[in-house]
Formats: sequence, C-alpha cells, structure tokens
Amino acid sequence: MDQQAFEQAKSAYQRGDWATAAAGLSRCKGAGELAGAVDHLLGNSLMKLGRYRDAANAYAAALADPSYGKVGALSCNQGRALLAAGDPQGAVSALTNATHDAEYATPYKAHLALGNAQLACGNVREAGIAFRNAAIDDANPDPAVALAKLGSCFMQLGRSVDAIEAYRTALDFSTPAANQGSLFAELGSAYVAANRMSEAIDSFSHATADGSYQLTPEQQASLQAAQKAVAAMAASHPSDTDAFLSAAGYGGTGGYDPLDPLGKSGEMMPSPEDTGFFEVTEEDLMQQDREWRRMRRKHNHTGLKVFLTLLVLALLAAAGAGFLYYRGFGWPTQQAQIESLFATVTDNGDIGEYLVTGMSEDAKDSIRLIIPSGSTVTVDGIDQDMTTSTAKVTATLPDGGQQRYTITLGRDGLTWKIATVELDYPALEGDATYEGEGTETVEGEAVPEDGAEQEESGEDASA
Repeated sequence: MDQQAFEQAKSAYQRGDWATAAAGLSRCKGAGELAGAVDHLLGNSLMKLGRYRDAANAYAAALADPSYGKVGALSCNQGRALLAAGDPQGAVSALTNATHDAEYATPYKAHLALGNAQLACGNVREAGIAFRNAAIDDANPDPAVALAKLGSCFMQLGRSVDAIEAYRTALDFSTPAANQGSLFAELGSAYVAANRMSEAIDSFSHATADGSYQLTPEQQASLQAAQKAVAAMAASHPSDTDAFLSAAGYGGTGGYDPLDPLGKSGEMMPSPEDTGFFEVTEEDLMQQDREWRRMRRKHNHTGLKVFLTLLVLALLAAAGAGFLYYRGFGWPTQQAQIESLFATVTDNGDIGEYLVTGMSEDAKDSIRLIIPSGSTVTVDGIDQDMTTSTAKVTATLPDGGQQRYTITLGRDGLTWKIATVELDYPALEGDATYEGEGTETVEGEAVPEDGAEQEESGEDASA
C-alpha cells in the first residue's frame, strides 16, 4: 500500500472532499491487495457521492481483510449501500450478518436498516421485529425513531391497538424539542383505526397545536372522519335524564297527565243535548253545585295521591336505573350483543344494529371478515364501567379450533353497541419488553429512512 497516497487521501476525506478522497483511495493499493482501512474509507466516500453499488463493492473488499475486523460496521454500511442501490434482498443478507457480530458496538443501526430493507421486500412482520430490536438496544440514544416505525408496522398488520401503544411509548421517549407533531398525528390515525374517535381528535389537536406540523391529506381525512363520528354519536345519544324518565315510564307520549291523573276532566259538564239541564230549578242547581264541589275535592285529592305515588315510583326507578347505568348494566347486555353479532355473521345478516352509530362501511366489513361463520362464541369475561366495556371472547370454530378476541363496546343510551373487534394474536417470535414510563411489550415494524449513514473506524472522521 502507498502510505503517502493514503495519508493524502485521508486528508481530503477529512475535509469532506469526497471526489478527491475516492480518487486517491483507489490508487493506494495494488490489484488483489487487502487493505480494510483503505476500502472502508473508499466505501464511505463513494456513498457520499451517491455511487451506492461501487460503495457496496468497496465494503465487500474491506470485509475480505480478516486482519481489519469491524465486521458489524462494514456489513451494516454494505447493507445500506445495497438498499440504496435497489437491492433489498442483498441488503437483508448483509444487515443480518451485521447483527450477528457480537463485538459490534451499535447494533441498533443495523436493526434499523434491516427493518427498512425488510419493508422494501414486503416483509412487514420481519421489519417489525427488526425495529423492535432497535428500540430495545441499550446503545440506542433515540428509541423513539424505532418505536414510531414499529407503530407503522402494526398499522400495516391491522393491529391498531398495538400501534397505539407503540406510538404512545415513542412519545414517552421523545422530547418536545424533537417536534412530536408527526408522532401525535400517527397516534391519531391509529386511534381512528381502533374506532376511538374522541382520543383521535385529541391527538390530532396536539399534533397541530404549535403550527409546526401540517397533517398529511390522509391524516386530515382521518381527523374529519373522527369529527363526523363524534358528532353523529352526540346527535343520536339521548341525555341521561331522558333515558331515566323513559325507563320510569315518562316517555313523553301523553299517556299520563299529572294534572288529570284519573282522566276525568270535563266529565261533570252536561251535554248540550241534555235539555233537562235547562229545565232544572234554582234549588236543583245549587244542590248540583254542592255535589260538584264535593266530587271535585274527592277527585282532586285522589288525583294528588296518584300523582305523588307515581312521582315517588318514578324517582325510585330513576335512582335504580342510575345506579345500574353507573355500574355498566344495560339492555340488551354486552354479552347478548356480542352473541347476536356472531350469530348474525353466521346467518349472513346485517350486523349494523349491533355496532356503534356512525361506524364506516369499511370498518363494518373489517369486523365481519374477522368473525368466523358458524362459530360458537363464549364470553370469558367483561370489564365494564359506565360508558365503555371490554370483553374477552373465545370463538370455537366448526372444525374444533379456537380463536380469541378482545371486543370493546360503547354506551348507546340504555344499551350497548360494539365499537371494535380485535383478534388476539400470539406474540411475534423474538418479542421482548422495553422500558418506558412502565414496562410494555410490543412487536413491530417501520418505514425505510432516506439516505445512509456510514460506520467507520475510530481513527477516521465520522461519515
């Protein structure tokens, strides 16, 4: 190796003169000569110049020098170069090799790049595992990036509840200085997918609060859908007072008039056709008046007693209904609604009457698709409060297999309607826990990141 040419090339590299550095490094060694340090810097220079395929070849040459080492860093850079050159399969192989180097000090970089490569290959599940591994790496100074990508993978897998937890944990690890707008916006979209519309609106509001982040067209559409759903539910949801009075029998239909509890008003007035009325004497009229007064007092007294009795019954019924309402009871019950939903899917009927008001047709179709026809449903348990309930459900399939679900329900007047139906998936292979405000278990994915960052030896300037 020409040491003088190498020092000159390194000087150009440190100045950021990538073209001069690449040209000089290419002349430092003879044909077939192994020089890992030279090829490492050559690969970094070529990456800066956008010559990704040539950079990948330079890293491969550096890996061929066993005395140089740095297998993890070189393989990571090679994988990034191949991914940028449009060879995601080759990138997956190189990056997987990087994660197997026990001496590699920053494996999270390889896991992040591997997640991007897996996504480019269409392997969302494998990408999620890679991003999860990047998030839990103790050397990772910013796990929020990997967690955000993990949330994106969960969304692509149709696991909106898991995506919510990934985005929320990413927010725990991020700082307001690092513009949390995009994270709040992604969280809002996840809430919409999970049919948690009020929380979605709140997240989108946080995303745009300081004006530094603008919602994408897709996120804006999600926000509008959430606003419409909340408005529709508010319009169709009776007040608690109306519900209590209806339950107590005061339906507003005119069936009972508290001012005339016996329905006898006007009965003492004679008919115009009764000519005898005009033939009575004054004494008869006075006697009749006394009789009318006596009967009025009797009727009024009786009417008052009936009215007070009904009022007490109404108050008792309202109090009882209020207590049951507060404790999460309704009619039909949560269990009855869930059983009816599964039965209706089997009968190929309309499931809309069992779902919350305002649910989109796409959401209804998604629920129908994940419920097996002909299954027998068992409600294993229900966690209920005044406005929401969460049920754990087991569906026994016609062939004897079982599938478990988590079903959330929302209050709709005095009854319950189903808001979400989520399959309980088994954990992804290799899933692990990581620390946030509390310890949470997630699995994952992400989105390819632009550009490539190079690893290099300690003696060289960072690329």
